[in-house]
Amino acid sequence: MNKQPGPSVNKEAAQAAQAQAAQHPATQLPATQHADLQHVQAAQHPGVQRPAPPTIDPAFIRTEELFGGQFGSARTHALEQQYGNGKLNRLLEVVGAGGPFRALTPWELQDAEGHRVINASGYAALPFGDNPPELNAFIRRVLEDPHQMLFAQQSVSEWRAALEANLVRLLARESASAEQNSAGDDSHASSRVFFSNSGAEAIEAAIKFAQAARPRARYIINFARAYHGKTLGALALTPNPSLQGPFRNILSPNVITLPFGDADAVQRTLKRVGADKIMAVITEPILGEAGVRLPPVGFLKRLGELCQQSGVLVIADEIQTGLGRSGNWFESVAQGLIPDIITLAKPLGGGVTAVGATIVRHGIYKKLLGSVETVKRHSTTFGGNTLAMAVGLKSLEMLMDQGAPARSRRLGELGLARLKAVQARYPELLEEVRGAGMLFGMNFRPVAALPFKFQANLISEATGILALVAFYRGGALVNFSLNAARTMRLTPAMNIPEDTFGELFSRVERTAQAYPSSFKLVQRYGTPKLLGLLKAAFLED
Repeated sequence: MNKQPGPSVNKEAAQAAQAQAAQHPATQLPATQHADLQHVQAAQHPGVQRPAPPTIDPAFIRTEELFGGQFGSARTHALEQQYGNGKLNRLLEVVGAGGPFRALTPWELQDAEGHRVINASGYAALPFGDNPPELNAFIRRVLEDPHQMLFAQQSVSEWRAALEANLVRLLARESASAEQNSAGDDSHASSRVFFSNSGAEAIEAAIKFAQAARPRARYIINFARAYHGKTLGALALTPNPSLQGPFRNILSPNVITLPFGDADAVQRTLKRVGADKIMAVITEPILGEAGVRLPPVGFLKRLGELCQQSGVLVIADEIQTGLGRSGNWFESVAQGLIPDIITLAKPLGGGVTAVGATIVRHGIYKKLLGSVETVKRHSTTFGGNTLAMAVGLKSLEMLMDQGAPARSRRLGELGLARLKAVQARYPELLEEVRGAGMLFGMNFRPVAALPFKFQANLISEATGILALVAFYRGGALVNFSLNAARTMRLTPAMNIPEDTFGELFSRVERTAQAYPSSFKLVQRYGTPKLLGLLKAAFLED
């Protein structure tokens, strides 16, 4: 018969457990010490009924179920269909490109059926590919520090301070020569940074900074086919009727939309409306969601000159182009435009977390957040948190160490040359190809020609979907374009190995050879599958 420990032993164990808990309150007690403590508490309070340990309802999914691939593709699709964006997930399932995927390398994925693809999607948010080892190791190092404060919302933060400094210093360096003659005392060397959690949030902050700096102005000028996000302020600046849809009545600010690349239209509008009534002009240096549309040479420089002469602010949305992808640290600056406000996001998160940044001239910044009275006018709970700032700092460091802009320019020229050769060989498939650094657009001919606009829109959507299917079958995962349905984009990782990069374009060539015309996209997909696809895409559930 086992001898039970006496009261003195239990008391000593409880005292030791209590002392450990006091010294290390975040440390979970070993099970034996926890049981001893409960035993002593029960002896001290014999009339008190202790609650049973909490249990999770078996209908809830435990985290352990998701490790090791045991969750299953069918179950994943079923749950996403039932509880998530079912329409989108159903479409991707019918297309056959909806995953779930495993990352074989940061640049290659494998689906549940074993089909392997080179990942040229990611919407420019994967600067180092998916699940990058160097960044993952860095994150583990940060999180393994038991004394690291992770939520520095109401205090200074080393990680935030370092990233603020590096972003401002980078912008100041890149814009220094142009600002010598134009910016006066408020150069970007003294700019400030506001951190948020996404590109759309960075745009929202930019709108507030602009309005605070020019409180009597009512309008922002934007450009046709631009994309700035889907939160209400950002959506007001995104002139896409299908996205704005039922929200038009509550969109703000007031917006004047002009043709992209038309500096004369900007000049006429400033004169007609009055510069004092226009708070800012917002532009993407390259229209990404419009299918990688480049501005005419000299447009951005002249835009900056017009705004500087009239006192209107310029906001450059560098969320997709910035930090190396287009071949420059800041595409707007490289083209001669020195913005008053710059928004960044996608590459700062390294593909593993969400980071948005709004860089603002100091004179503008203090109009919104410049005193004790106004300092709370804009804030975000998780913006600037330690993990996001550490990832942002490391991502920027890796981009610098890898020489991202120069590498993007060099590989971009090679990739665009290959795309142009494919387009020349298969003009009945590809209408046009475009590129800037590691941003590529392939514009497909419509799969059919119909005279009415609503039919043309449906045909454009169907063309894009079928092109996505064709390239997926050919081993390349590509991006849709929200403002250009017939344009598929390639946004490969900026550090993709050169042999993998070359193979990506070889797969593009082989896919074009297999589908030499847009009609072949329909023909080879098959009528039964096509009907299922059209039902999933265009009919209500």
